[in-house]
Amino acid sequence: MRYIKLGRTGLDISPVAVGAMSYGEPDRGHPVWSLDEESSRPLIRHALEAGVNFFDTANMYSYGSSEEILGRALKDYARRDEVVVTTKVRHTMRPGSPNGGGLSRKAIMTEIDNSLRRLGTDYVDVYMIHRLDNETPLEETLEALHDVVKSGKARYLGASSMHAWQFAKVLHLQERNGWARFVTMQDHYNLLAREEEREMLPLCADEGVATMVWSPLARGRLARPADQSGGTERAATDGVYADMLYTRATADSDRAILDEVGAVADAHGVTRAQVALAWLRRNPVVAAPIVGARTVQQIDDAVAALDLDLTDEEARRLEAPYTPRHDLQGVSDARELERIKASVPGYANL
Repeated sequence: MRYIKLGRTGLDISPVAVGAMSYGEPDRGHPVWSLDEESSRPLIRHALEAGVNFFDTANMYSYGSSEEILGRALKDYARRDEVVVTTKVRHTMRPGSPNGGGLSRKAIMTEIDNSLRRLGTDYVDVYMIHRLDNETPLEETLEALHDVVKSGKARYLGASSMHAWQFAKVLHLQERNGWARFVTMQDHYNLLAREEEREMLPLCADEGVATMVWSPLARGRLARPADQSGGTERAATDGVYADMLYTRATADSDRAILDEVGAVADAHGVTRAQVALAWLRRNPVVAAPIVGARTVQQIDDAVAALDLDLTDEEARRLEAPYTPRHDLQGVSDARELERIKASVPGYANL
């Protein structure tokens, strides 16, 4: 494994991260597609043995079960100072309870302690906001996060999908007030969804912010031929959110891209997943794709992709068919989604 720095920090990470949303007791949130502890532990161990030291989870994944499973496995299989753990805060953890979610000072201070308890550690390496909280002043959120870092409970801070103008505003507020800065952006980016190339990725490059890519294989679409691209258990249960990310409006260009992925994979004698992940690595602002591995093969593909170098011509072929999608990166909750859907002409027919 060749480790890299996370953006402009001194933190060494593997250039692939294992996403632990796939790990969580089925009775705690995702009964269809999450793996229980017995099934999850061998995958975490395999990733560590392959040199992966970067693990991403969140408090809301299976309502804390993901953090518990990841924390116990890392304690048994790794030294804490040799792994990099990120977790997130924002989504509701206690439905119907006042202050049960969000990014208020009270919620942040409560949830960092709960996450540390579940993970079985006294700090996380990167503490991330899981989207923005439009009902809490930014200044309150950012100062509370700064205090989490200064207390030693987090080493760094990160953010996740939002509009580029919002992220620019956040970075400005942090700099102006001398608060700990976001060092990473976790955003949605892959060969079938490249809207972040317009503004967010150039902003991150200019500011020295590394990106961690979620859904790097477009929910498995990039790992299979076009006529086999719609069958994951998660996609079948995500409803409107799956439609939001990958609409039928771009079916023709998606098929052309998938065909090119297959052709490049055949030329190199590798899997389609390796090609899609290798393409991401060409962008220097991408520090690590987050791979929600449910099999050993998926981990091996992610690691093997680090040794695959695509030519400029191959990249051009992969990129040429792309058709822009509606920009829904800033969606943070169901109400916001409904507002945006209503503002997009013909969305219901997509």
